[in-house]
Amino acid sequence: MKKTTGLGRGINNFIKDSSAVEKLLKQEDNSNLEDLNIEDINPNEEQARKHFDEQAIKELAESIKEHGLIQPIIVRKDGDKYTIIAGERRYRAAKSINLKTIPAIIKDISEENADKISLIENIQRQDLNSIEEAQGYKRVLDLYDMTQEELSKTIGKSRQYIGNTIRLLKLDERVIEYMEKGLLTTSHGKLLLSIKNKDEQYKQAKKIVESGKTVKQTRASFDNKKKDKKEGNIFMDRAMRDLSDALGTKVVFNDRGKKKNIVIEYYNDDDLQRIYEKIIGSDIDEIL
Repeated sequence: MKKTTGLGRGINNFIKDSSAVEKLLKQEDNSNLEDLNIEDINPNEEQARKHFDEQAIKELAESIKEHGLIQPIIVRKDGDKYTIIAGERRYRAAKSINLKTIPAIIKDISEENADKISLIENIQRQDLNSIEEAQGYKRVLDLYDMTQEELSKTIGKSRQYIGNTIRLLKLDERVIEYMEKGLLTTSHGKLLLSIKNKDEQYKQAKKIVESGKTVKQTRASFDNKKKDKKEGNIFMDRAMRDLSDALGTKVVFNDRGKKKNIVIEYYNDDDLQRIYEKIIGSDIDEIL
């Protein structure tokens, strides 16, 4: 559903403001600091980051074991549970070492401002992988009925950059998973978009991951395949043209599937006899 509130109307201003999250949090400062049951806290489903560095989480968990959680997370009440506004890494680290409670600042923040914070983080975060970035852009465009041109002017990135990033979401799901795990770069993904068949796309992506091919090596490999295909097409075109000229009729190669066919067109019995004589070298009446 599209947003029709003041949020949609004022979208450009607060996306541009790098300190907008802090301003929004301070805007409604009727907050409480409490130790919450960690099982009563849920991550924000609209959070831009979907994948977290497990090693970094582990190191943070060790620090929490030794020094405790110095900085509380920020949450908002959501029914009889709480949703994280900021601090999901701290939450994950605390949960990984089986902490029962976690210090949290409970913000009585409006749904609209919580939505704004999620939106800003979707757009402004610098450490998102390309798939998370693409999902963030798409969410903003879909939810707030913006054009890529409008978003481009708002965040200072070219419309082409935004469009190319969003196109990565058209990749096969298995390829997207490779990218989310950091096994393929954004440039690899853009090269793989040139392969329309999803199974072939995944097959090539798997080869890149297993062989460790650089973008440059992958591009060279793709260029060679295109060249081979083009040369093959040139040969086929020449062969069809020569056969058509020799037989005086249209000749078509059907090369799809396992069985290949050569189709020689004729238009009446006289035409068939003429083609027969061209190929066999004698009149068809001689064998009747």
